[in-house]
Amino acid sequence: MSLFEVVFRAFYDNPFSKVTERNPSVQLYQWCNDQHDIIELVLQKPEDYDQVRKEFEKAVEIVDEIDNGSNIHVITRMCACDGPGTVNSYLSDPSLLVIPPVAYEKGWEYFRLIAFRHEGITRLLTKLREAGFRVEILRKTPFDGYIASSLTLSTDTLFSGLTEKQMDALLTAYAQGYFRFPRGSDLQTIASKEKIGRTTFLEHLKKAENKIITALIPHIQLFRKIPQERKDSMRLIHSA
Repeated sequence: MSLFEVVFRAFYDNPFSKVTERNPSVQLYQWCNDQHDIIELVLQKPEDYDQVRKEFEKAVEIVDEIDNGSNIHVITRMCACDGPGTVNSYLSDPSLLVIPPVAYEKGWEYFRLIAFRHEGITRLLTKLREAGFRVEILRKTPFDGYIASSLTLSTDTLFSGLTEKQMDALLTAYAQGYFRFPRGSDLQTIASKEKIGRTTFLEHLKKAENKIITALIPHIQLFRKIPQERKDSMRLIHSA
């Protein structure tokens, strides 16, 4: 039985697609844990964010956000991916495995999935088109890797060894622009704002960085061996 990797996009009326249709300089990436959505906004024009946020608030309730300049992460009160009339509401076939994130650009919603059976993806696209969705397949190729290699980089793998203080240090440093180039803030300024000693804050941050890098290295080593053409094909959105 051959497996296929499929990337397709759909155009229909949903709030996240509408945001990118009205703001073509914005790309959205959506992850869901069945309770909350985490949305990453990639802004070519950071000055557009105020308008984008106003449009977001019309559709979802924002409970947290981290602004890192050109990239902004928004956490919503409830997930919106499985509502009636969405592509996800048609993805009940167990032979289709969606690989997150779902992406949005210029009004289109992008999906990457593994199809265990050719007829599974055919049925899905037929149902979507019959329901009035505009659907386009961007890539359909035999899946020549291991599904586990696409999925095993889990939150447990990356973060289970982090303490609360280390996670706080990492998130605070990110929010304050410490990881930008050039840096948006320095350790002393961040530590002062958080009312914590610079040395203590640095210790928490460095331990967090070390644990995450240690967890990532085996995956980077494997990814490095993949031919460049294959790496290019893994991109969900190929902007013109």
